[in-house]
Amino acid sequence: MAKYHSSGLDCTFWALSDSTRRGVLQRLIHEPGLSVSDLAKSFSLKLPGMTKHLDVLSDAGLITRTKTGRTVAVNLAPAPMQEAIAWLNRYERFWSVSLDRLTALVEQDGER
Repeated sequence: MAKYHSSGLDCTFWALSDSTRRGVLQRLIHEPGLSVSDLAKSFSLKLPGMTKHLDVLSDAGLITRTKTGRTVAVNLAPAPMQEAIAWLNRYERFWSVSLDRLTALVEQDGER
């Protein structure tokens, strides 16, 4: 399976499809500027494995990396996530209507 993604939104959703990468983003919310080594330790990964995940996140524009000496710090970059949220929000009304119908159906069945 090719991992070529033509749009920024495709790259964002591809990056978010992996639980480790989502975990990295979650961790960076609370601890910005963590080193690659610290991130690798917290996910029980070796540096090459973490670097591959960070490459995907970086390609999607979700993180930035800055090098100071031998240490590489990782920070969130919010713009791609904002684009994904805007895309999802366009469909929220359709999901809300369907979920409201499902809720009503379940509640109706519960009353029987």
